Amino acid sequence: MIESTLQTTSGPITISALTTHIVALFETDELLRDVWVTGEVSSWKKAASGHIYFSLKDSGANISAVMWRNSALNHSWLPKTGDQILAHGYIGVYPERGTYQLYINRVQPAGRGQLYAQFEALKRKLIADGLFDAERKRPIEQFPRRVGIITSANAAALRDILRVFSNRWSLIDIIVFPALVQGTEAPRQIVDALQAANRYSHKYEPIDTLILARGGGSIEDLWAFNDEQVAYAIAQSNLPIVAGIGHETDFTIADFVADLRTPTPSAAAAAVVPDQAEVIEQLRATQIGLAQSASLFIQEQRQRLLQYQMRLKRTHPQRQIDLRRQQIIDRERWLNQRMDNVLSQARTQLNSANLRLAALNPQAVLERGYSIVQDAEGHVIKSPSVLKEGDKLMVQAASGQYNVSVLENPNIITSQNHK
Repeated sequence: MIESTLQTTSGPITISALTTHIVALFETDELLRDVWVTGEVSSWKKAASGHIYFSLKDSGANISAVMWRNSALNHSWLPKTGDQILAHGYIGVYPERGTYQLYINRVQPAGRGQLYAQFEALKRKLIADGLFDAERKRPIEQFPRRVGIITSANAAALRDILRVFSNRWSLIDIIVFPALVQGTEAPRQIVDALQAANRYSHKYEPIDTLILARGGGSIEDLWAFNDEQVAYAIAQSNLPIVAGIGHETDFTIADFVADLRTPTPSAAAAAVVPDQAEVIEQLRATQIGLAQSASLFIQEQRQRLLQYQMRLKRTHPQRQIDLRRQQIIDRERWLNQRMDNVLSQARTQLNSANLRLAALNPQAVLERGYSIVQDAEGHVIKSPSVLKEGDKLMVQAASGQYNVSVLENPNIITSQNHK
């Protein structure tokens, strides 16, 4: 029994008292304090505070729910409007509005636990078989001429891909290989489309790249791309495959096996073809770079040619002849100047010698009236004391010679012959 907190009098009670009584009822009910609820998410809203407010509904009822920020931060996955979930928490009363709501502390996808287990088991098997190895991944053609697309013919993903192709690079042929991308028949149709694309490329026109695409959805919606046969068909394809499945946070087995994984179909299209504007800009930059390089090369070669011409002029035979001729002329001028200097010095020395010789010439002495006396043997007589009577002497005067004899007195000499 729950002890009532209401007044026992028959008079009216306050709203607060009534709400307090209801709260007490909720808090003492074990089912409401620890409950798992399944339903569809609606009106999902995350407040600026980090708290999350939404509703859970099924075909017969609707209940307000709240997840506080701390609980939300502990989840790596949070649902969105339309998701079927399992939610754990307790039922409480919000007194200000007089309503009850579900306070949630844990959420998980409804029915996904078994799917995730299957996903992880297949993932481990394919890793062991080498289907995820980077070494087997093929490069994507940078400038494809023909692209194949495997998706639903009516899918928004196909329209997104075609729009990206039209905006980025329209210079390609596009071949669509339609296939269901959801439901029990989807895996078989995807495998058939992959094989058909490879046959077409081999027999008719080569395809550079295949895009395997689907828009976003729940794990159940994307489950066709977690099929083992689809994984092996991707690995056995002779054509490079780009996967654009779901949204950025969605990962499937097909993403891991494909040669390139992109977050969305539009991103797959952008990864397959270049951006025309970027290519044009690159071509312009390359053109400018080539023109600058060519101009610089021509300038360098012209400068080198001028250097070669100058070097050729310096080594030309006529140049060498002219140079040698100039050297000979300079040497001749130097020799003549040298010879003139030598002759001038010689003349000066000769004149000095002549002057000295003239000063020492006996004839000059004789011209002044002096005479030279020699004996018969030609010895110059310097003193009369060496003479004796009868000696024959020769006297050299300025105008000639004459002979004399010594008389008895040696100081008196007589002339015998005069020339």
